[in-house]
Amino acid sequence: MMMKHFLLPLVFLTNSVAAHAQQDDSLLIRRLADTVLTHGGAYENLRVLTKQIGARLAGSPATYKAEKWGAEALRKAGADTVYFQDVIVPHWVRGGKDEVRILSNRRDYVAPLATLALGNSNGSGEKGVTAPVIEVKDFDDLEAKKDQLKGKIVFYNYPFNPRFVETFKAYSDAVRYRGSGPSRAAKYGAVGVVIRSMSHGTNNFPHTGALHYNDSFPKIPALALGLEDADRLSARIKNDPSLKLFLRTWGKMLPDTLAHNVIGEIRGSEFPDQYITVGGHLDSWDVNEGANDDGTGIVQSIQVLEAFKKLGLHPKHTIRIVLYANEENATNGGREYAKQAKLKGEKHVFALESDAGGFTPRGFSLEVTPAQRAKVASWIPLLQPYGVYTVAAEGAGEDVGYLRPAIGTPVGELEPDSQRYFDLHHAPNDVLENVNKREMELGAIEMSALIYLVDKYGL
Repeated sequence: MMMKHFLLPLVFLTNSVAAHAQQDDSLLIRRLADTVLTHGGAYENLRVLTKQIGARLAGSPATYKAEKWGAEALRKAGADTVYFQDVIVPHWVRGGKDEVRILSNRRDYVAPLATLALGNSNGSGEKGVTAPVIEVKDFDDLEAKKDQLKGKIVFYNYPFNPRFVETFKAYSDAVRYRGSGPSRAAKYGAVGVVIRSMSHGTNNFPHTGALHYNDSFPKIPALALGLEDADRLSARIKNDPSLKLFLRTWGKMLPDTLAHNVIGEIRGSEFPDQYITVGGHLDSWDVNEGANDDGTGIVQSIQVLEAFKKLGLHPKHTIRIVLYANEENATNGGREYAKQAKLKGEKHVFALESDAGGFTPRGFSLEVTPAQRAKVASWIPLLQPYGVYTVAAEGAGEDVGYLRPAIGTPVGELEPDSQRYFDLHHAPNDVLENVNKREMELGAIEMSALIYLVDKYGL
């Protein structure tokens, strides 16, 4: 009995302290939200990045304009320190207007197909390539038709699987045809490749993206088609035996060049040599403004720093905002950041990325231990008012993901609603007008809240 009378007040006291702490955290996160929603600089930063700088593929002149802009934006947000980290990056150029045309003995006029050469691809040369086309549904179909491919253009017509509610799963399923499809076709003598764009959109915008040549086979030209024209080509192939394709591209790799990760820090008050990283990638493809991929992630990350500074918050750990170079066609920025962290023996408490669009936040994906996941899950009641309701998903951003194998860092990524992302991913319509200011700001709030909680309670 004495034990019961002694323990009950302790339990009550513990619960009372926890309740007060949660109330304090809730109020602080509300203040972060008010700061972002009422006078945050994220959308104006995005407007400048997209409309004044625009497309910024690694190695292009706009790369260095974007780096200069990023450093200045971090300073304006209140960073204690801003600096550049050298990164050697590839320098691919598109080189001219990409073309795909249907050639046929039929006399009906056929307009050029909506197309973009795949990133890192070799050009066809000025004369282009003219050849019969053979449609394949998947790699099994390619293998079944391998004896028919010599001298042909292969058309990979593999659609996004509509049964995946999480559209990144559909992308992961289909993207192999972009990445390795050209070399697998070249292995059997194909002279060119066209693919169905990595999208389930209801438009005809073609979507570029990186391929990865196998050096054992010829590096043939490769392009993506808009979905309407992919369907159009498939229908023509079925009833037009005379059909050929003409394709012409100009892409080439120039020598590697120097770019930079742009880094801004708030110095930690208790553990200045322990780091919490927040970031996105500064580069974009050359055919759009890179608004959702990944301008929103960049400005959300800067907004985390700005919100802390405006509220006078002094984090215990040093918070680093990293604007990564060259995610799109090599991920050298993320690799170099992790390499330098390992070489310097840095301790990284957590690393968070935003690279899934500026849409309404739904959750965080995490690569952490079960205990760490449970700890983050316990914070869901604090995050839920602003849109996040789960931390169940596995995974992390492409750039921060290199920290985990390098030095064991827990890593994660903001998970916005994905339903619209692949309507514009790597396509010409990824522009500022397709970003909703409020949705993007909610994502910045969630990122700020999570960083505040990790800094306060650790993982």
